[in-house]
Amino acid sequence: MASSTLTETPSTLAVEQKPVRKKKERLPALDGLRFFAALNIVFFHFSNPAWFGPFAPMVNNGYTSVSFFLLMSGFILAYNYEERARAGRLKTKNFWIARFSRLYPIYALSLVVSLGMLMAEWHARTHGQFALGMILTPLMLQGWSPSLSTFWNTPAWTMSTEAFFYLIFPVVILLRRPKKLSRLLLWMGALWAAAMVLPSLYLYFHPDGAMHINRYTYGFWIRALKYTPPPHVPSFMFGIALADLDGRIRRDSKLRLWLGLAGLAAICGILLLGDHLPFPMMHDGLMMPAFGLAILGLAGRNFLARIFGFVPLVIAGEASYCLYLLHFNLWILIHKWHVWRHLGLAQFDPWISYATLILVAIVAMKVVEMPMQKYIRHKYLPNYGR
Repeated sequence: MASSTLTETPSTLAVEQKPVRKKKERLPALDGLRFFAALNIVFFHFSNPAWFGPFAPMVNNGYTSVSFFLLMSGFILAYNYEERARAGRLKTKNFWIARFSRLYPIYALSLVVSLGMLMAEWHARTHGQFALGMILTPLMLQGWSPSLSTFWNTPAWTMSTEAFFYLIFPVVILLRRPKKLSRLLLWMGALWAAAMVLPSLYLYFHPDGAMHINRYTYGFWIRALKYTPPPHVPSFMFGIALADLDGRIRRDSKLRLWLGLAGLAAICGILLLGDHLPFPMMHDGLMMPAFGLAILGLAGRNFLARIFGFVPLVIAGEASYCLYLLHFNLWILIHKWHVWRHLGLAQFDPWISYATLILVAIVAMKVVEMPMQKYIRHKYLPNYGR
C-alpha cells in the first residue's frame, strides 16, 4: 500500500516560500479515507478474507489501495503547490528537502525494525542480489529492480515510486494543462487510457508465460508492472489533473456529494467484482475514475465528508504512512515472538494485532515522524514556517 498520500496530509505539505502565504484549506476527510485504504492493505497482507463474509473480495483486492495512494499523491501535491509553482515561488531544492523530511525518517525506522528480515533475504538471494539490495533499499531505489523491489521491507517498494514522483514534480507541475473543462476531462480520459496500455500489453503477450494471472503470479514482467515507477506515472498525472478539476467545483457544491457517493460505490463495486476482473488492470488504470470521484466528493463540505472527517479517523489517517511502512515486518515479529501467547491474550488475535499496529503507527508519527520532520526542516530550511 502505498504513497504521497501515504506520506502527506493536506495540512502538512508546506515548503517555506516568500512571501508567507495563506495555507490551503484542510481536507480532513481525505485523511479518513486514507486510513481505510491503509487498513485494507493490512487486511490484504494479514487476514483470511473469509473472515469478512460477503466483503471478502474487497479484502482480497486490497492491494488496489496502493494505486489510490499514488493517484492521490498527484492530487495533494498539486493542490498545495500549483499556485506557488505557477508564480515561480516553488524552489526545487526546498521542495525536495521538505519531502525528504516527510518521507525518510519513518522509512529509515521501518528498515531498522526490519533488520531481522535480512537473514531471510540472505538465504533467499544470491550474494550479488543481496549486496545490490543492501545498496538500493536505503536509497529508495529498490523499486527500479523488479527482482529486488520487495527486498528487506516488502511494502517499501512504493517509496521508490514516491521518490520518483517528488523528483519530477517541480517539472511536471509546470507543464501546460487544458484550461477548458471539456479538454481537461479529455486529458484525464487520455491518462486513464494510458494507464491501461502496459497492462493490456501484458495480458495480450503473456510475457511471463502465465495464462491465469492473480495476486500470486510471479514473474519478472508482472513484478515490473506492479512495482517499478514508470507504469504508475499516468496515475500520478491523473491526480495532478484532478486537482485542476477540484478547483472548478465549489467546496459546498451539492455535486460533490453525488460525486463522492458515486466514487465510493464504484470502488466498492469494482473491489467486490475484482476476483473476476483482469488482475493487471486493477493496478492504477481501471479504478482511476472511481478514486477521482471519491476524492472530489470528500474534498467538499457535505455529510459524507463529515463522516470520513471524524477526528479518530483523521488521526489514524494522518498515521497511515507509518502504518503502511511498519505493519508488514512488525506483524511478523509480533507473531514470531508469540507476544500475545506470552501475555495470555492469544484469544484476541488477530484483532489485538490490528489495534496494536494502528497504535504503534500513531506513536511513531508523534515520536519519530513529526519531530524529525521539524528538525530537518528547521536545520536545512531555517525560514520554514515563519
